[in-house]
Amino acid sequence: MMKFTCQKNLLVSAISMASRTVAAKSPFAVLEGLYLRAGRILELTGYNLETGITVSVPAEIAEQGECVLPTRLFFDMIRKLPEDEVTVSVDEKYKVSIRAGIVSFTLSAESGEEYPDLPEVKEEDGIEIPQNVLKEMIAGTIFSASENATRPIHTGCLFEVEEDCVTVVAVDGFRLAVRRWHPEKKLPQTMKFVVPAAALREVMNLLSDDEENAEFILGRRHIVFCTNEARLVCRILEGEFMDWRKVLMTGESTKLVARVSALAASLDRVSLVVNEKFKSPVRCVFGNQNVDFKTSTVMGTAHDNCSLSGDGKDLEIGFNCRYFLDAVKAVPDSEVTLELTNGLSPMVLTPVDGRDEYTYLVLPVRMRSEG
Repeated sequence: MMKFTCQKNLLVSAISMASRTVAAKSPFAVLEGLYLRAGRILELTGYNLETGITVSVPAEIAEQGECVLPTRLFFDMIRKLPEDEVTVSVDEKYKVSIRAGIVSFTLSAESGEEYPDLPEVKEEDGIEIPQNVLKEMIAGTIFSASENATRPIHTGCLFEVEEDCVTVVAVDGFRLAVRRWHPEKKLPQTMKFVVPAAALREVMNLLSDDEENAEFILGRRHIVFCTNEARLVCRILEGEFMDWRKVLMTGESTKLVARVSALAASLDRVSLVVNEKFKSPVRCVFGNQNVDFKTSTVMGTAHDNCSLSGDGKDLEIGFNCRYFLDAVKAVPDSEVTLELTNGLSPMVLTPVDGRDEYTYLVLPVRMRSEG
């Protein structure tokens, strides 16, 4: 029926990765398990009808076949085996035997014949991008994706691919995050699509921190992200994404430069008295060579001051503390430019040296007057 042998640590890693998209509860019971197929190579798949992950594992295939295994039990059995080669065999009645060294387990599987195929995407020219770059671009925008299901298109990140640039954008009505990457060579095609944030979180788990390339391939209704070991496929979101470039069109502004670590530390401290239950904006007064932070809730008050370069002329603006802090933490540089127009206009964070690799925008919050 099926039999293969592989290294325990590789199998544990593959199960952990593929099981992330196994359906927790589904009208199709087969989707609540992990699909294994031993053909030319060993593949493990988890699929919840929205997102699917298939992981390839180096293995010695003694007998080809397929089955669906109970995810949690199979994972626990494999990870508690001794560090050794693992042999898994499945008989015609779907009884599974697992053996490593002197340890053995048995469990029951199901037929894999009714497991649905993952959506097909034609293997046309994809876009190759270093895994660490793609991972940073997703991490640097996904926190700004909306959680409001009434505008589904904004619950994902927009990818815009041009010959000389890949741009990722997220917006939730209160803030906007943009990351860009300029390849050394021209890209083979242009494309535009929106990927659900939930799927992108899984993409991040597949990506490494090195410069080895990942690839994404766009189909009519789905997108596939590929590494050497794994493939993730998900449905793209449909609808009209906000014209984010218009939002970034601003007039004259005051530009201040802050050290990212110092700014983040100050915001982190004043946020201690703010939570989801007790919300209050942080009152920011941008003075000459410093910015003063104050906030107050029923939990307490907080006051801090952070040095910066430039004169804000005592411009006073209120911001959601978490949104401001999220934007600052996403900045990949040691210093950042803060662009301010007036107390009712958004603040824009950009690179000090004029590069376009990131842009973060945070809308102000109206504050009650003191006293």
